[in-house]
Amino acid sequence: MNHQTAVKLRLVMSNLFPFTAVLLIVIVTGCSSTVTQNIHLRYGNPSQANGNQNNYLIEQPEYALSYNCNTGIANWVSWQLDRSWIGTTERADDFRPNTELPPKCYAVRPNDYRGSGYDRGHLVPSGDRTKSHSDNSSTFVMTNIIPQSPSNNREVWRELEEYSRNLVFQGKQLYIVAGGNGIAKKIAQSKVVVPEFTWKVILILDRSDAEITNQNVNTLAVWIPNSEQVRNTDWRDYIVSVDEIETKTGYNFFSQIPKDIQQKIEQTYYQ
Repeated sequence: MNHQTAVKLRLVMSNLFPFTAVLLIVIVTGCSSTVTQNIHLRYGNPSQANGNQNNYLIEQPEYALSYNCNTGIANWVSWQLDRSWIGTTERADDFRPNTELPPKCYAVRPNDYRGSGYDRGHLVPSGDRTKSHSDNSSTFVMTNIIPQSPSNNREVWRELEEYSRNLVFQGKQLYIVAGGNGIAKKIAQSKVVVPEFTWKVILILDRSDAEITNQNVNTLAVWIPNSEQVRNTDWRDYIVSVDEIETKTGYNFFSQIPKDIQQKIEQTYYQ
C-alpha cells in the first residue's frame, strides 16, 4: 500500500467512525493491525492518565477523563464539541454510579451529595450531548460530576457552557478540558472532595474541518472560585491564560499541537 492510498483509507475510516480515528495498516505479510485514537484526546492527555487509581484513564465515545479514586472526582474531563453533538434530546437526569471503576475504588452515588449544600455539577454539560439519549445519559454518570456551589454551577459555569455552544453554532469546533482544583472541604464521609476552584480550558478552531495554524486558533481559559462569592459575577471576570492553569494544576494541555503555536496560544488571554 502506497502513502496516498493509506491516507485516503484513513480519511474514509475516520468518516465511518465519528468518535474514533481509525488507521488500518496492511503489512507486507498480509497481516493487518488497527491503531485507534480517541477524538477527545486528539490534542493530548493532560496528565498522561493510565491505569493508576488516582490518574485512571476512562475513554468512551462521548468523552475521556482521568479519575481520582482518592478524591472521588475526576482530575479532568476532555471532550470535543461541534454541531454533530447537538440535537433536541431532553435531559436524561439519570444520575448513577460508574460500575466500571477499579475494584478498590469507591463508586460515588448520587445520594452522596444529598444535604451537602453542593450541586451535582457536570464537567461535560448535559447540553453538549443532546444528539441522542445515550449521549445525554452518559453525562450523568457520577465520574463526570463534581460538587459545585450553586452560584458557580447555575450562574457563571452555566453561562460559559452556553457561550461555548454559541461558538459551535457559529461554525467553530471546540476541544474542551475541565476539572476542579484544591480542597474546600469533603463530603460523603470524606469520600468526595469539594474542589476549591473550578477551571476550564477551551481550544477554539475557526471551522470544524480546520487544521491548526497561528491564524485560525484561539484559546479560552477560566479559573473560578467554587463558592457563593461568584454570585452575580460574569465568567469573563475569571479569564486567565492556559499557561496559568498549567502552572496551578501541573497538567500539560494541547501537547499535540506544534510547539510554536502551542506556546503562543497558551500565553494569550481570550478577548
